[in-house]
Amino acid sequence: MNRLIERFLRYVKIDTQSDHDSGTHPSTEKQKNLSRLLETELKALGLPAFTDDYGYVYAKIEKNTEGAPAIGFVAHVDTSPDAPGAGVNPRIIKNYDGSVITLNEKLSMGPALYPSLKRVIGQDIIVTDGNTLLGADDKCGVAEIMELAEYFVANPKEKHGDIFICFTPDEEIGEGADHFNYDYFKADFAYTADGSEVGGIEYENFNAASAVVSFVGKSIHPGTAKNKMINALHLAMEFHSLLPVFKNPAYTEKYEGFNHLTGLTGEVEKATSKYIIRNHDMEKFTTQKNEFETIKDYMNARYGYEAVILTVKDTYYNMYEIIKNHMHIIDLAEQAIKNVGVTPFFEAIRGGTDGARLTYQGLLCPNLGTGGYQFHGRLEFASIQQMENAVNIFIEIVKLAAR
Repeated sequence: MNRLIERFLRYVKIDTQSDHDSGTHPSTEKQKNLSRLLETELKALGLPAFTDDYGYVYAKIEKNTEGAPAIGFVAHVDTSPDAPGAGVNPRIIKNYDGSVITLNEKLSMGPALYPSLKRVIGQDIIVTDGNTLLGADDKCGVAEIMELAEYFVANPKEKHGDIFICFTPDEEIGEGADHFNYDYFKADFAYTADGSEVGGIEYENFNAASAVVSFVGKSIHPGTAKNKMINALHLAMEFHSLLPVFKNPAYTEKYEGFNHLTGLTGEVEKATSKYIIRNHDMEKFTTQKNEFETIKDYMNARYGYEAVILTVKDTYYNMYEIIKNHMHIIDLAEQAIKNVGVTPFFEAIRGGTDGARLTYQGLLCPNLGTGGYQFHGRLEFASIQQMENAVNIFIEIVKLAAR
């Protein structure tokens, strides 16, 4: 087994799920378990590395060539809270033949229902045992950046500018850039290693917001409830029914936006719904947020009191609006991908990365593929050959920029 995959398997076995509701930074202390390991491994390479109080890991490889740009690479240590993340038990399938993969007695996957498997036929892939997510998002990127660091330490004659590395916590809950240290990370531009199929270059992403909708009911004994009771859970269901039906993410693709109900809790007197709102187009994004306001106002007028309380918070914006004026960093990545024998392609992200927020803070940061697929669930998998190609691409970006 090669060193890259040994790294990856070591990292995925560390539970690093983030938590939407903790309110701490990082949102879970267990993320620091991987952060501290990465710091140790970077220091073992002879690099000045450190982990800050928030769980961010930083390192720098000093330039050996004047005039070359300083380039950064960013990946996140946390995994999604959307599926179990403790006790990951990965399995390698050699030379995947396109057949149905049995993960356990209850769960299987095949290319008929999951077309992304068609992209890895003939490759060696890493899957779960069906009981947890894998953590390819984003431990593929973490392992690949570590390999990049080891390469340039081991090959000091390779010309390069300053190389900055950062591993962030809490990306999966939209907080990965909250405490980013721009004073240390002085890259001219950077790339997040947080995409899927290798060869992909992503510099368009959703505009994103979160919505918390609180419902205030009126509770009374059900035996005497006629014309008196207002059930907060029913209010939540009514609110949801008034949203556009086909903005459900299960009905959308490509550039189509969505409203996604991520949580519903409550009882008769009080209930809360949580949503994420997404659209690539800023005008349509604004319209979607306004629809939430319109429904709130309608229901409050209907019931005659503040039955619905709405809080909408923007999370990140489409990095395209900035990167479109700096396409040289896209051209660099495209040429590097070609140079290592992979076909580059461009795809809008139906999600977001730390790079979107970093870009809006002045650090241009498009996203690159890492070889992981079907993120955030038990059907997640990764391609070994694509991960190897990702490392070669990252190395080639640095070398190409120094020529």
